Amino acid sequence: MAEEPRPGRRRGRLTVYLGAAPGVGKTYAMLGEAQRRAARGTDIVVGYVETHGRENTAAMIQGLEVVPRQRITYRDTTFTEMDTDAILARRPAVVLVDELAHTNVPGSRHEKRAQDVEQIRAAGIDVITTVNIQHLESLNDEVERITGVRQRETVPDDVVRTADQIQLVDMSPEALRRRMAHGNIYKPENVDASLASYFRVGNLTALRELALLWLADRVDDALGAYRRQHDIAAPWPTKERIVVAVTGGEESETLVRRGARLAQRAAGAELMAVHVIATDGLRRVDESRIARVQQLVASLGGSFHSVVGEDVSGAVVDFATGANATMIVVGVSRHGRINRLFTGSTGDRIASLAGSIDVHLVTHEEAARSGRRRPLFSPLSRSRQTAGWVMALLLPAVVTALLLLSTETDQLPLVELLLLAATVLVALVGGLLPALTAALVSFLLLNWYFTPPVGRFTIAEPTNLLALLVYVAVAAGVATVVDLASRRAADATRARTEAATMGSLSRSVLTGQDTAEAITERLREVFAQRAVSLLANTDGGWVVLASSGETPACSPDEGDTRVTVDDRHVLALCGDPLRASDQRVLEAFAVQTSLVLEYRRLREREDRAAALESADATRTAILRAVSHDLRTPLATLRTAVDGLVGDRGLDDEDRAALVEAVGSSAEQLERLIDNLLDLSRLQTGLLHPVFRERSLDEVLPLAVAGQPPGAVTLEVEESTPLVHTDAGLLERVVANLVSNAVRASAGKPVRVLAHVLPGTVDIMVVDRGPGVPPEERGRMFEPFQRLSDRSAGGLGLGLAVARGLTEALGGTLSAEDTPGGGLTMVLSLPRTRPSQDAA
Repeated sequence: MAEEPRPGRRRGRLTVYLGAAPGVGKTYAMLGEAQRRAARGTDIVVGYVETHGRENTAAMIQGLEVVPRQRITYRDTTFTEMDTDAILARRPAVVLVDELAHTNVPGSRHEKRAQDVEQIRAAGIDVITTVNIQHLESLNDEVERITGVRQRETVPDDVVRTADQIQLVDMSPEALRRRMAHGNIYKPENVDASLASYFRVGNLTALRELALLWLADRVDDALGAYRRQHDIAAPWPTKERIVVAVTGGEESETLVRRGARLAQRAAGAELMAVHVIATDGLRRVDESRIARVQQLVASLGGSFHSVVGEDVSGAVVDFATGANATMIVVGVSRHGRINRLFTGSTGDRIASLAGSIDVHLVTHEEAARSGRRRPLFSPLSRSRQTAGWVMALLLPAVVTALLLLSTETDQLPLVELLLLAATVLVALVGGLLPALTAALVSFLLLNWYFTPPVGRFTIAEPTNLLALLVYVAVAAGVATVVDLASRRAADATRARTEAATMGSLSRSVLTGQDTAEAITERLREVFAQRAVSLLANTDGGWVVLASSGETPACSPDEGDTRVTVDDRHVLALCGDPLRASDQRVLEAFAVQTSLVLEYRRLREREDRAAALESADATRTAILRAVSHDLRTPLATLRTAVDGLVGDRGLDDEDRAALVEAVGSSAEQLERLIDNLLDLSRLQTGLLHPVFRERSLDEVLPLAVAGQPPGAVTLEVEESTPLVHTDAGLLERVVANLVSNAVRASAGKPVRVLAHVLPGTVDIMVVDRGPGVPPEERGRMFEPFQRLSDRSAGGLGLGLAVARGLTEALGGTLSAEDTPGGGLTMVLSLPRTRPSQDAA
């Protein structure tokens, strides 16, 4: 028995010879290393090597110890596999294991050879193995697209990626094809077909490039791990990595495209876009544009990243440094010259912090439009702004008048403080511009009434001039701070409202509870609209999928505000036009609507898949049942017909028995076929009942007419009201129930009763048979469920068809216990209204 690995034992090293294509010589290279190690005295054995009949490869095994393979018999065929237990018992220092992606024959210790290798390494034994690039799991689809061949045996990338050493065995396509033509890889009879198919120059070139790129990523991972282990913060430009700083503005897509063009100039370059989310959460960002940028980056083969930081420039440089980037692409600042003069630009700050990373500054159209913005837009309401302007003109005059009535009018500092308080009050009410106006009016009043010479707009004392200038500066500064605080408060309130709304939307999306109707109703409530409608563009025009409110729009042109959900759906809002600040929440509703529509499509697809699965299961069951249950009456029918046709001296009694057998078999076949057809019509929706008011006195006698005398007792009062049903289908249902009950009663009479309820008429079929346990009553109405019924010729369709027909009639069919033993089937049908009964 093999020795179990002990805890704490050194894990064996893994060396992988990675072949760029079959036949490049990875096994030969592995054996060459084994010969060199053996010559140095290393205890090395051959666990498994496949030579494929190649003489040069077989010659390299000479002199190496080979562990005998184990023999496994599977399906009367003997196979040989690597003997893992024997290797563990031998305990060499190094073992050679060829074809790492191999799948073992059933009956082996492990399913995959890679699992054998893991067990050997866990025992402290080093492993040298081989694998071709096309056998890596992540490249399986790409290899199939290139070569047209699906690799059945694959190995997870992590097994190879985490190897201690990877040796790439490569060869040019021309040299490999020459090896193939010389018969060094395959047998001569297979050379031409291989050269014309898998070993084409294009295939081999593509496989070679896949191997190089995959190994380059592995080397890059190792370099990153080395930099982290040695705390190396400075980037090492081993590979072109271009980081695009995305602001969320209209220029973002231009920057990404420019970065992609720069990345295309260097083979193997990597494109990354980074968006910095401000820690205060108050900076306005167009989420829909960020989403479009993400899609653009993905379409260009790059990756999108979001980071959080207080300083945008520092966050971008930190990300680029951590990603070992070689270039940062940033756009020209959209701020005006005065703003850039005092605060600088993001591009300048990134360039000063980037160190050895190149910074590429990109111009764009938005930089020229920066002066068209309205920086003094106030978030305050129109009424507060109006009140602020009135106070800016009147409040300084009122304060001045009160001071003039006072006896102490020569105390300029006190006057300035009072007027400053008035200016602050104006800023709190009306914002920045009214406050600056109030400061100017206060300055003029101070000059006229309180600074010598009084009554003139002149100042005699320099100290008074300095005091007035300081007053104006302080008033302007305080007004600016107060206005900025009000803006921040408004932004914070709006952000809190948006966060609450988006949080509610996210919860509803995650729980899957939202519907299109709920979205339109919530959208109308949040934005106080008269009506909201979700429109779909079909071949026949616009169709309203969901709406809320009165007179919703029937086309996008009828809405006052429109937002696009996707290529075929639009939300149309009727009411006051929305502000630009509401656009982000509106876009969130559009995204949620898109998710709801996608969920609806997925549910419809799931329903169709479930229907197809059910139909497939039914089809399989039908074929299984037909192959057995229909064969019995057919065999009986054929035997009886052959006996009648042969007529080898049959007497009248035998002939009558054969005729009766023909009749009963034909009747049985007819019943089975009818049930199959009924089930098929029910499942495909082709059954269309014709409803009329019918009397049970007309239907029930026909339903029980085919039963033996005395087998059924019919108990229906003449006063039983009419039922709204299809007489033919109702007769089929009752006949089916009665037939089942007669078979289950074993000679005891079956009762058919009718009970009148306020809204329905219940038809009950009562038998005295063995009954059905409660836990099995749910299955008894499923197709092909015969339960305890083992009668010949039964497909188990009777109750399934009966329930389906009952539901088509608008009724219900259920099973109850019969008092004293047995089963009672209750068929509830809607009765006609009293007015109709009277008529």
